[in-house]
Amino acid sequence: MANCSFLGIPLHLGTGRFGCEMGPSAFRAAGLGDALSELGHTVADLGLIEPDPVKPVKHANPVLKALPEIVAWTSAIARRVLAIPQGTMPILLGGDHSMTAGVLAGLSQRAAEAGRPFFLLWLDAHSDCHTLVSSTSGNLHGAPVAYATGEASFTGIYPPLSTPVDPRNICMMGIRSVDPSEKQFIAESGITVHDMRSIDENGVAAPLDAFLQRVKAAGGDLHVSLDVDFLDPGIAPGVGTTVPGGATFREAHLIMEMLHDSGLVTSLDLAELNPFLDDRGRTALLLVDLVASLMGRRVLDRPTRSYA
Repeated sequence: MANCSFLGIPLHLGTGRFGCEMGPSAFRAAGLGDALSELGHTVADLGLIEPDPVKPVKHANPVLKALPEIVAWTSAIARRVLAIPQGTMPILLGGDHSMTAGVLAGLSQRAAEAGRPFFLLWLDAHSDCHTLVSSTSGNLHGAPVAYATGEASFTGIYPPLSTPVDPRNICMMGIRSVDPSEKQFIAESGITVHDMRSIDENGVAAPLDAFLQRVKAAGGDLHVSLDVDFLDPGIAPGVGTTVPGGATFREAHLIMEMLHDSGLVTSLDLAELNPFLDDRGRTALLLVDLVASLMGRRVLDRPTRSYA
């Protein structure tokens, strides 16, 4: 059984629209704590992160939105995540995906201090590999991976990285919306990507197992970052960046069940839930079920859901 620490990150500024800041409350209301407690895990709720004081920050790219604020959030998140004791499983409740810049900065340093390599499983419709130069939308939820791997445009603007994430230790699954500059970044960095065509052709089990074997052989820490838009919008409507053709209910649960069976996952973040766009809590409840599968709930233990 695991000692889990919830930490809410009420952040929406990376998306350019309101709603994701309500995500932490929605996860709590959907019963995430009870679901994990019923599985025998110990759950500590650490409340909500607040950003650091905002300082003047500028970049030559004029479209970037809320850059000083996102930088302030990133430094606060990294520090709070790093402070979670070793042997405790951080579960970060978002909040838009810009939060994961700070999450990865803190967790990669945490792993390094424990003498373990750090690995990342990225479950998302998007690669979020934009740099501060390449972003055309200005929405910084599209940039956390580029920052966490040490891309140069963030230097002197975002908080300095103690331990950049090795791109070769990143596996992305479910990708189906990638801009040309992100494709170039992926090709040059060595990130492993299994897009939805690859999943259609090969399923999720074989590519995920290959990645998990690498993590196991290295004795690494494994962080899972789950964006709601990894899932097909037909089953998870509560997200502002819907992309058709996402993971099915069973594909998502199989991934979570395999992750549990591996015993390798050391941390988790849940990003981009927008309760304002959800249907009677449907997406939040699905995410709770997925986390329960990751934490040990088996197929035969799954309760019947009613949305009436």
